[in-house]
Amino acid sequence: MTLNGHRKRFGGLPVAELHEIPRPTTTEANSAPSTPPDPRPRAGDAAWALRVGNSYRGHSITESFPNLFARFLETVDTTEVSAIVIGLWGDHNESAAVPIELLAAAADRLPALRHLCLGDIVAEENELSWIQQSDITPLLTAFPALETLIVAGGEDLHLDPVGHDALRVLEFLSAGLPAEFVRAVGASLFPTLRALDMWLGVERYYGDSTIEDLAGILNGEGLPMLTRLGLMNSEIQDEIAAAVAVAPILDRLTELDLSMGTLGDEGAAALLVGLPDAHLTHLNLRHHFISESLQQRLRDSLPGVRLDLDEEEEPYESADGETGRYVEVAE
Repeated sequence: MTLNGHRKRFGGLPVAELHEIPRPTTTEANSAPSTPPDPRPRAGDAAWALRVGNSYRGHSITESFPNLFARFLETVDTTEVSAIVIGLWGDHNESAAVPIELLAAAADRLPALRHLCLGDIVAEENELSWIQQSDITPLLTAFPALETLIVAGGEDLHLDPVGHDALRVLEFLSAGLPAEFVRAVGASLFPTLRALDMWLGVERYYGDSTIEDLAGILNGEGLPMLTRLGLMNSEIQDEIAAAVAVAPILDRLTELDLSMGTLGDEGAAALLVGLPDAHLTHLNLRHHFISESLQQRLRDSLPGVRLDLDEEEEPYESADGETGRYVEVAE
């Protein structure tokens, strides 16, 4: 997720911004061959971005999302569309319920949809912690052939435990994922999922999950094909590292991402115990609070692993002299 800029490519295709493409008029549709070509790409040659404008910092919404979606169905051959990017869907306090409902209701018009991003919203439009999400279960039930689902925002995010036989990539980007949601992911069955990324976030933005809430993910029973696991952006990163180091799912992973959080020496020491016998090719610990000595021990113990230890952070000190660590994305 490019929080500082909208996606330019998705699902292997360039992004076409529907709101920048005018509706063809009757005259254009019946014009002679010498008329300039239609600015729209072929339906299957683009990932279609549906966003209503920018409602933040003095900007205005240019169109309601239902009207924009209706225009999408009218002017694009949606039977060929394989990738959709949902951007800003309304004012910053409007939930994702409307775009979710419209997408699910139009599933028969989108038989080729394989890649979906819900929340391609940059900071100038809405802070990640302010994005109002909703129940995403209808997306998984309406699109059984979906292979990629990326969701940004954690407030009011909900999922019923579900089975899905086609998903390969699942990402949840947030300043805080609710514990109930984390448990639902762990209770779901995703037999083809290869990559799962979760920005767990901080408690003040609804990121209240504990190690116990991650048990369903760490035991791996519903994730038999998973090779990449990201449990990231967490203020309990040391506890997560210790749990992952002895978790059953570790045996099938080639990539482990514990970046963006508060990982320190305690978590690093736990990784030193569990990871040397694992099958990892990549370990991402970027944005961390690990001492130089423990960093060197990690390098020495994992010689065949691509290890990312960039962005060594310093604990902050409050006005009353207390120190603490911070995650990368908490707003």
